[in-house]
Amino acid sequence: WVKETQFSYMVVVFGYLFGYFVIALVLLPLYYRLKLTSIYTYLEQRFGFWSYKTGAGFFILSRILGASLRMFLVINVLQIFVFDAWDVPFWINVLIFILLIILYTLKGGIKTIVWTDTLQTTFMLLAVVLSVIYISREMGSPLFKLARTVLNSSASTMFITDWHNERFFLKQFLSGMFITISMTGLDQEMMQKNLSCRNLREAQKNMFTFSGIIVLVNFLFLVLGAFLLIFAQTKNVTVAMTDDLFPTIAFNYLGPVAGIVFLIGLISAAFPSADGALTSLTTSVSIDFLGLEKRDEMSEKTKTKARYAVHVSIAIIFFICILIFRSLNDRAIIDKLFTIAGYTYGPLLGLFTFGLFTRRQVNDRITPFVAVMSPVVCYFLSMYSEELFNGYKFGFELLLLNGFLTFMGLLFFSHKPAEFKKM
Repeated sequence: WVKETQFSYMVVVFGYLFGYFVIALVLLPLYYRLKLTSIYTYLEQRFGFWSYKTGAGFFILSRILGASLRMFLVINVLQIFVFDAWDVPFWINVLIFILLIILYTLKGGIKTIVWTDTLQTTFMLLAVVLSVIYISREMGSPLFKLARTVLNSSASTMFITDWHNERFFLKQFLSGMFITISMTGLDQEMMQKNLSCRNLREAQKNMFTFSGIIVLVNFLFLVLGAFLLIFAQTKNVTVAMTDDLFPTIAFNYLGPVAGIVFLIGLISAAFPSADGALTSLTTSVSIDFLGLEKRDEMSEKTKTKARYAVHVSIAIIFFICILIFRSLNDRAIIDKLFTIAGYTYGPLLGLFTFGLFTRRQVNDRITPFVAVMSPVVCYFLSMYSEELFNGYKFGFELLLLNGFLTFMGLLFFSHKPAEFKKM
C-alpha cells in the first residue's frame, strides 16, 4: 500500500476526521431523536416501505460481502503461516473462527462487543508499535534514524497536486469525508455501537474520541508499512503479493516473538469487524425484514429464538462465502468484489442526503430502480473514465458521484408533498 500510494492516504484520513464531526453533530442527534434501533427505519418514516427495504438491503449485501472478504483475508494468512504447518484443513480453520464469533456475540450482545473491541484495539496498536520496534532492532538502526530515512524517501509524499491523478489531495480529502459519512454514519454495524450509549452526549463524546484515535492508528499503520518497505529493500525480501509482506517478515526474519505479536494484532484487527458485522446483520434482518419489533402476536421467547436462528444463519452464510473465496483464489476477483461492496454505499448516501436536505417526497416504488442503476452507471464510468474525460481517473470520489446520481434520480421521480413532517 505504501509502496503504491506513499503517505497520500493520510489526506483521506484527515477527511475521515471531518466526516466524523458531521456524524456526531448531524446524524447522531437524528437517530437519538427518532429512537432508532435500526437506522434504516428513518427511510421508512421519511419515504416509505420500498425505500426502507432498499436501504436495509444494500447494507446487508455490502456487509455480507465486505465482512466475509475481510475474514477470508485474515483466515487465509492464518492458514498459510500457522494451520498449514499443523495440517489443519482450511474449512476447519474457518469453522473455528466463525464459532468463536458466534459464542461471544450470543453471550453478551452489543455491550460485550463495545468492551471487547476496546481491548482488541489496544492489542492491535501494541502489535503495530512492537512490530516497528522489532524492525528497527533487526536492521540495527535507531527508531528515529529509521523515521528520518522514511521522511527523506519518496514514500513520505502526502499531497499529490496533479488533478488528473486519482490521489489528487482535494479528491482524497472530500472522498475521505464522504466515505466516513456513508460507511460509518449510514452503516448499521458502525452506528449500532454508538446507539448503545446511554444518551446522545455520551455517543458524541465517543465519536469525537474515536475520530482522534483513527487518525493516530492510520498514521501508525502507514509508518509500519514504510518500515516494512525499507526492511524488504534492505534484506532483499520478495513476496508474490504485497499482502504477504508483513507476515513473511514477522515469521521469517524477526523471530518467533514477533510472529506471535503479528498473530495477536491480526486477530485483534479481524474480530471487531467480524463480530460487529454478525451482530448488526442480525439486527437488520430481524428488524428490517422480519419486523420482530412490531410482531406483537409473538412472545419474547419466540422472538429470541428467531433472532438466534437469524444469527446462526448469517454465520453459515459467512462460512459459505469464505469457502467460495478460497476456491476462487484469484486476487483480481477478490479486489473486484471489494470494489462492488464499496459501490453499495453510494445509494445510501444519496437516500439519506435527499431525506435530510430536501422536503420533497420520492416515488417510493421507483427507489429500488434508482438505487441499482446509480452503481451500475458509476461502474461503467469508472471503467472508461480515461477515454471519456481526457485522462481523468476516478478514485475514492466515485462514492460522491454514486451518491449524487442517486440523489438526482430521486429528485427526478419526486414531487412536492402536501404536508412535510420534519424528522
